[in-house]
Amino acid sequence: MELFSVEFYSALLTIVFIDLILAGDNAIVIALAARNLPQEQQKRAVIWGTFGAVGIRIVATVLVVQLLHVPWLNLVGGLLLVWIAYKLLVQEDSHDHVKAGNTLWQSIRTIIIADAAMGIDNVIAVAGAAHGDTLLVILGLIISVPVVVWGSTLFIKLINRFAWIIYIGAGVLAYTAAKMITHEQSLMDFFDSSPVILWSFIIVVIILTIAAGWFTNLRRKQAAKQRSSEPH
Repeated sequence: MELFSVEFYSALLTIVFIDLILAGDNAIVIALAARNLPQEQQKRAVIWGTFGAVGIRIVATVLVVQLLHVPWLNLVGGLLLVWIAYKLLVQEDSHDHVKAGNTLWQSIRTIIIADAAMGIDNVIAVAGAAHGDTLLVILGLIISVPVVVWGSTLFIKLINRFAWIIYIGAGVLAYTAAKMITHEQSLMDFFDSSPVILWSFIIVVIILTIAAGWFTNLRRKQAAKQRSSEPH
């Protein structure tokens, strides 16, 4: 895409938003990994651990961007991203496996390893939103670094207070997933044949993803309410 065009800025904003919406786990991992360190070392662990994690993520995302040129991988990546969007809405993740480091290096290593293991959702989402543009990947992740380091905890509080933000985030991920599928070389002729088909497909993917997450959460709430009302 043309550098600094409306399309470029739109994709860049999407990448930054995806990084933000998926940054909650990063913030928790960072906090847990550095919690045993003296206060003066905690900041250094957070900064170096995050930079190391983002460095690995940039390399991984650039590799995935290149891989998306392989036939049918856009379709596979898009379907996987739909699942990631759904899991974002219904997540009940436990971070008990994240061990706190007792030294600065141990904490940095824990942050990098844990982020690499958990960062596959972010990598696929950002690669899909970038549409093959490596500059977008690097710019988007660099912009997100200070946010993840200093702003993630604030963003987590915001999400906890306003639950609808998560649904917007899942919608953006579902939109990115649908665009990935429509960019699959083998399907492009079908989707390019009519804007109505293209946008109908994108809208259906977004609605189905959000609806599936909403119904799952509703069923869980009803089950929890039923359990709590049962006599012990």
